[in-house]
Amino acid sequence: MIDYAPYAVSDATSRGRVIVEPRPKARSEFQRDRDRIVHSTAFRRLEYKTQVFVNHEGDLFRTRLTHSIEVAQIARTVARALNLNDDLTEAVALAHDLGHTPFGHAGQDALNACMKAQGGFEHNLQSLRTVDRLEERYGAFDGLNLMYETREGILKHCSPKRARELGELGERFLKDKRPSLEAQICNLADEVAYNNHDVDDGLRSGLISVEQLEEVSLFARHIAGVRRDFPEIAGRRMISETIRRMIDVQVTDLLAESARGIAEANVNTLDDVHQSPPLIGFSAPMAEENRALKTFLRNNLYHHYEVLRMTNKARRVVTDLFGAFMAEIRLLPLQYQRMADVDKARAIADYIAGMTDRYAIREHRRLFAVGEI
Repeated sequence: MIDYAPYAVSDATSRGRVIVEPRPKARSEFQRDRDRIVHSTAFRRLEYKTQVFVNHEGDLFRTRLTHSIEVAQIARTVARALNLNDDLTEAVALAHDLGHTPFGHAGQDALNACMKAQGGFEHNLQSLRTVDRLEERYGAFDGLNLMYETREGILKHCSPKRARELGELGERFLKDKRPSLEAQICNLADEVAYNNHDVDDGLRSGLISVEQLEEVSLFARHIAGVRRDFPEIAGRRMISETIRRMIDVQVTDLLAESARGIAEANVNTLDDVHQSPPLIGFSAPMAEENRALKTFLRNNLYHHYEVLRMTNKARRVVTDLFGAFMAEIRLLPLQYQRMADVDKARAIADYIAGMTDRYAIREHRRLFAVGEI
């Protein structure tokens, strides 16, 4: 048994599974969770769900799968350095995007608008719904029957109304408590991964330039260091080396600031973590540099006219699909028709959220293009 910090989550301190199972023989409970996530259908689909660029636009852009793996690598490194449960951290990181729609945030925004009368759509809740109910792999239960702390980490945000519906899992949102440090790490690792890798994808696509990014202090400081250390460097090698350094300095800052925060809060138990303010975070200067980078990406990449053209199409695809299925439920596969007997709109949202980019495009073509079958 690994000797974690006393405030880390362990098999012994976990609240366990909803359905009690025999203990795994050659791995921990959280290794079992990680393995169940990796073998899930929803995890495989992440290969064809995108971050910013739609799947068919290029083979080298990040997908939800590569993003989740990158988040897991950063998160596991931080957790291990802080003597926390790196298996739990990895499981949460790998599962955090399982409920994401096709077409990234554009798809989520469209599906949220479609589901407004039913309380909306939120991908964190859908990720939890996926592991709790929608996966069909085991004879004894629906979903993956994950450990409480893995499920807690997947659920990053939750409205009071939804929290009350979730019972024990939603209590922390009502009582202003924090999740485990392992879950907090995943939130920050997600931010580090997508900010820096959207820089990489944005430059690769040609939609943003090095010259534009040199107005952002975090990028400017590190590309200057790369040019100083390697005067002949250029092209992809220069970009990769710069981004590598940006990630390194953020993770280093995160480790130092988090270790300081844990020590100053005098945290000794897992319950202390729940009662304390957030303990995993950046220093104030690094947090400000991250905000500046996010602002730059929002203004120059996410709102670039070529990205907006594609996201506008993506919203139309999702909206059209939802409307068609609501108008004629028999257009859904039989599995979802049966689910629609209980909650029609939610069954349609489940079906659309599970689609990959290319499947959603193909399904739209089948339903709306003349001559397609």
